[in-house]
Amino acid sequence: MQPAYYENFEEIKNKFWSMLDDAVTNRGSPFRIPVFICAYQDEIDGRIVVLRKSDRSNNLLQFHTDLRSPKVDILMKNNSASLVFYDKEEKIQLRVKVECEVNNQNSVTEESWKKTQHISRRCYLTDSPPGTVSESPTSGMISKLEDFDYTMEQSEKGYKNFAVIKCKIKSIEWLYLAAKGHRRAKFNIEKNLNTWMVP
Repeated sequence: MQPAYYENFEEIKNKFWSMLDDAVTNRGSPFRIPVFICAYQDEIDGRIVVLRKSDRSNNLLQFHTDLRSPKVDILMKNNSASLVFYDKEEKIQLRVKVECEVNNQNSVTEESWKKTQHISRRCYLTDSPPGTVSESPTSGMISKLEDFDYTMEQSEKGYKNFAVIKCKIKSIEWLYLAAKGHRRAKFNIEKNLNTWMVP
């Protein structure tokens, strides 16, 4: 028996939004760690990010990064990017095209920073930017930070490097792998247009 979302646009949307919403809090969800791809001219780059917010009513997704990260530099030049999600058990892939907004030291980052745990804040306390060449293997942190020997108050120094990437969804391509026959659909958010596609 095929699921309700096999051939129904609304059910598909309900399904993938419920998976995205769940991924924000469920550390075990495969949708929690999508691949994020951005590019400028011949500089094309992809990496895993952690989904931090899912907002169906505003068609938004969010993740955190270091303001000094190379991807921020790329996004400043070209804010078009893509997120790819895949859940092996559900046999569902999402390819999400987005326009990105880099937030730093504003109301968006304030809200997210307050929710960022002590253990996670150390990522933003490194002296050198992510991707800096090093002569030896390093976390980029002084050993005191590696041992979590710092207070919540001291962690506030990292706020200046903390950025929230707000991703405004332009379109979502859905692929469901089924023995009876795969199903693929595209949801063009900008044009409010849903179309079936050959998988």
